[in-house]
Amino acid sequence: QVQLQESGPGLVKPSQTLSLTCTVSGGSITTSYYACGWIRQPPGKGLEWMGALAYDGSTYYSPSLKSRTSISRDTSKNQFSLQLTSVTPEDTAVYYCARVNRVGADYWGQGTQVTVSS
Repeated sequence: QVQLQESGPGLVKPSQTLSLTCTVSGGSITTSYYACGWIRQPPGKGLEWMGALAYDGSTYYSPSLKSRTSISRDTSKNQFSLQLTSVTPEDTAVYYCARVNRVGADYWGQGTQVTVSS
């Protein structure tokens, strides 16, 4: 069974870069026709899709976050990472990594709380 686990700092200062890593077990991040995605949920709000890195290396980003978001991978470690630059308190959220197929996310990490505060 595929399992995903997010890791990274829980507190980031405004204007800094938020960096998270997702470690995947039970399946390869380069398996054909799957993508590695990041989704977040701000307090009191719904889920927000941030972007994904497909098996072939293609990247897809939310238009509203594209200028600040980068998703990369380390295939030797079966990990993929999120970087979000110039964060503000509005980026405070629970961040999830997920495996994404053609119809949506089928496996999710447990989520990690990231707070942006000085």
